[in-house]
Amino acid sequence: MSFDLSPLLIDDAIRAALAEDLGRAGDITTQATIPARATARAVIAARETGVVAGLPLARAAFRRMDQKVGVEAWLEDGAKVDPRAIIARVEGPARAILAAERVALNYLGRLSGVASLTAQYAARIAHTNAKVCDTRKTTPLLRAFEKYAVRCGGGANHRFGLDDAVLIKDNHIAVAGGVVPALRAAKRFVGHLTKIEIEVDTLGQLKDVLAEGADAVLLDNMTPGDLRRAVEMVGGNMICEASGGVTLETVAEIAETGVDLISVGALTHSAKVLDLGLDIEIA
Repeated sequence: MSFDLSPLLIDDAIRAALAEDLGRAGDITTQATIPARATARAVIAARETGVVAGLPLARAAFRRMDQKVGVEAWLEDGAKVDPRAIIARVEGPARAILAAERVALNYLGRLSGVASLTAQYAARIAHTNAKVCDTRKTTPLLRAFEKYAVRCGGGANHRFGLDDAVLIKDNHIAVAGGVVPALRAAKRFVGHLTKIEIEVDTLGQLKDVLAEGADAVLLDNMTPGDLRRAVEMVGGNMICEASGGVTLETVAEIAETGVDLISVGALTHSAKVLDLGLDIEIA
């Protein structure tokens, strides 16, 4: 399966990350200890089981330091790895490899962690038709990359920001004066290609949504019993999304209620970095 990231996003992110790490004087440790003409070969390997994501960023980090650095990926993003599995080989000017190492591994480890956790959730609900999806609870300025990692792990993406879909939450409903006024106002405001989703906490609110109409309904913190009833009430006329405190232990029961999507903030805000390392090959 192929996953894509915008080259422009990658270039901007790598440029900023390397500038942060190199500062004003560059990698003074490497400059002090490694001859300018020295070359090196290295492997990036997994230290634990997981799913790889972020190889385009890792490659860009090395190449930004020196175009002479060659990066040969042995796997593709979305691939499963076990401990000691080689993910990529890196060869070229030693100073560039050492200077870019941490930026490359930071992106690769972080995104692989998101992909790995997503894969665990996806595996728990593979026997159902539901999909696990992310939220906007992402690391500032890393949203596009973390959502990319969710896709690599077998999950789906929710909206990318506040501007690509309407999601009417409980606070919007409270200020707008109720479910119906909020929905009517949203329909007056947006164009015909913009989807509208609304959050409900009770089956009573859901009745109002069904009467007024929406593209999707977010069923927040409902019991499995109420989720089943909600799915029956909707009858396939809109997308049903469940959310609220979903864990690896509860996600299967939620999926079995018949909902279409299960949003999990933990995919991005609580994923553990996958342990990866770069090892220099000694001739």
